[in-house]
Amino acid sequence: MARKKEIQLQEELKNQEQWDDFLSKKGLGMIDVYQAWAGPCAAVNGMLRRIKNELGDDLLRFASAEADNIEALERYRGRCQPTFLFFAGGELVHVIRGANAPLINKAIPDLLKAEHSVLEDGSERKVITDPIFDQEDKEADAEEEEEEAGEEDAGPQKEVTVAIIKPDAVQAGHVEDIIQRVKDAGFEILAQEERMLTEEEAREFYSHKADEEFFDELVAFMASGPSHVLVLSKGDEAGAEVIDEWRKIIGPFDSTVAKEEAPDSLRAQYGTDKSMNALHGSDSHEMATRELAFFFPNFQIPKSEAKPAEKRLQRTLALIRPDALKEHKDEILAKIQEAGFTVALQKEMQLTKDQAAEFYKEHEGQDYFDQLVESMTCGPLLALGLAREDAVERWRDLLGPKEVPVAKEEAPDSLRAQFAVEDVPINQLHGSDSVDHAEKEVQFFFPMQQTLAVVKPDAQEHKDAIIARIKEAGFNIAFQKETSLTEELAQQLYTEHEGKEFYGQLVEHMTSGPTLFLVLSQEEAVDRFRFLMGPTNPEEAKEAFPDSLRAQFASDMLKNALHGSSDPNHAQEKIKAIFGDIEFNPDGTVKGAEPELDMVTQGDTEPAEGQEGEKEGEGEGGEKPAEEAEKKEEEEAKPEEGGEAPEAEAPAEEQKEEAAEGGEEAKPEGGSEGAQEETSGEQTNAEQEGETKDENEQKEAGEKEGSEQTEGNEGAKESPEEGGSAEPAAQEESAEKPAEAEAAPPAEGGEGEGEKAEEKPAEDGEQKEGDKTEEKPAETPAE
Repeated sequence: MARKKEIQLQEELKNQEQWDDFLSKKGLGMIDVYQAWAGPCAAVNGMLRRIKNELGDDLLRFASAEADNIEALERYRGRCQPTFLFFAGGELVHVIRGANAPLINKAIPDLLKAEHSVLEDGSERKVITDPIFDQEDKEADAEEEEEEAGEEDAGPQKEVTVAIIKPDAVQAGHVEDIIQRVKDAGFEILAQEERMLTEEEAREFYSHKADEEFFDELVAFMASGPSHVLVLSKGDEAGAEVIDEWRKIIGPFDSTVAKEEAPDSLRAQYGTDKSMNALHGSDSHEMATRELAFFFPNFQIPKSEAKPAEKRLQRTLALIRPDALKEHKDEILAKIQEAGFTVALQKEMQLTKDQAAEFYKEHEGQDYFDQLVESMTCGPLLALGLAREDAVERWRDLLGPKEVPVAKEEAPDSLRAQFAVEDVPINQLHGSDSVDHAEKEVQFFFPMQQTLAVVKPDAQEHKDAIIARIKEAGFNIAFQKETSLTEELAQQLYTEHEGKEFYGQLVEHMTSGPTLFLVLSQEEAVDRFRFLMGPTNPEEAKEAFPDSLRAQFASDMLKNALHGSSDPNHAQEKIKAIFGDIEFNPDGTVKGAEPELDMVTQGDTEPAEGQEGEKEGEGEGGEKPAEEAEKKEEEEAKPEEGGEAPEAEAPAEEQKEEAAEGGEEAKPEGGSEGAQEETSGEQTNAEQEGETKDENEQKEAGEKEGSEQTEGNEGAKESPEEGGSAEPAAQEESAEKPAEAEAAPPAEGGEGEGEKAEEKPAEDGEQKEGDKTEEKPAETPAE
């Protein structure tokens, strides 16, 4: 029945003929353009059905169009963002990108009203071209014109910046040293002169800082002696990044800050404080143009002998401050899309005053600082990660001047001028001022995270397709490991479900084949991967999120293909338990050498499967640390079989029985946690002891695998488990959400109690490793 409703709501356009027929019909048509692999955007269907019912207008029609087989939609192929095209009279009248429900809800009635006016009153229909293609066409035309003029013209103008060696550095005799540093850094000096500014000239040059507390002091300082002014570019190249590179070399505005954060910068070495900071550099292309005209009004910027700089795909941070978000959110987002930006990251959040002060700490001490913090914290703001070619510069061009009055006077079409809030002096939009700052600011609002992803046995045949989708979604696979869970380990992982109807099936399924563990890195990785997976129930996923992984690869609640960490803390703890200690670089890649995979390989040390698991590890990536850990585990386990092992096994069996009963398990968790921390420190000594004692006995103990299997599995209880959290923080979560655990146990099983049972034998296993039976009293609280 649900399928019939969808067909009645939307026509399905699969080829050019159906496309042409739909456009030939009278009225307003909204078309969801998609590619076959992704499918149409089902998330808006409910809203469209409601709008259709409320308006009851026969001129309003909806359709979905598969771009792969329709020639007219060729340019929309390879663009993953949901796109809705509005056609009237066979012509494009509006475009919305992204499943922006408020914008769609507002656009449909307005466009339908306009079409009625065209048909009934003869009004002129407003036809558009897709803004993205329009921009691309303009850029393509500009490139063609440049190519055609290539023989007559050496190339585009070089990018330049204005640098000023201020009076304090000039008077101290640092000019020659600084100029040498400029040349050594690869900059080309196109023009230079010594200039004595009058107070009037200094006020004009720094007019954009007239409201600053230090303005008068700055003017007096700049007029106190001669300055040395330079026009800089970058050698024979187009100099596309000369502004950012010069600002990076001179360092932070405040010399005292520069001495701490960038001690090698010019301001750190030659400056004193905020005013007497030795050097100046243009902070944008517009400011460089203004400053060049101020000092060198007749200067002709030379042409670049090199080819035009290639387009640089960048990202930048955009902030819509609370007042503007409340009043103009949809209009601003529409402007962003029209300018050709892709919204790669988006988060609406409420900043605390401490967070706002930290973000704008370089402005601390300014008279507007408190007002700026208040403006950032008076309500929720919207943080956006915007992507496109030259995103930093393009976004700042779109924003306009920082000061609202200046923006209204000099750039009335800029966003800061259009969306200024009455009686609020702070501009309502923020943009990063350099590529370096953009990366830091994006990290501030969208910190790089790691999450654990598990491809279950039922989805192994689809793992290549799943990995491709994960990479396509922008995740970096920092680490991966494939292994098989033993029955005993699976039972321990799902102890909390023992006795439930599905328990046997769950254990059987998780031991039915190999499981793939992945460490994924991305901003907001935990939430983004859970969204990519979709709901736990595949049927619900297919209905509500047909593009999700579970909708495409899962079979049922038991065989639901994947698992993902539920929160960042759980992800960190489980990654450590499964892969060992891994450190990550700021970009999400693994730092240093490959980690030891003790927990993973121990799960494979079953007598019949030990060597097979070892080969499997080699096939996956030849992780030597994993092989070494397995050998060490064997060396430590074999001496225990011959001597003191029976004495140490008794408490381990008692603890295992207690774990299966799900009794008071909060106590041993603290102990086992401490034991986990001690493991890395104690293992080396334990290994040395084991090797010394049994150097000649290892071959003889090769067949005594029974107790080794028990020990190996117990030691591996912290190895990959499908369902969730084994840590203290995760236990609290499972206690708070019992209903959630009951609702979808097959998919998210093993959370909470399962891990508690794991950790008792792990503690006992550590005692065995070192043959330190005298440490048994430490286990008493667990009993």
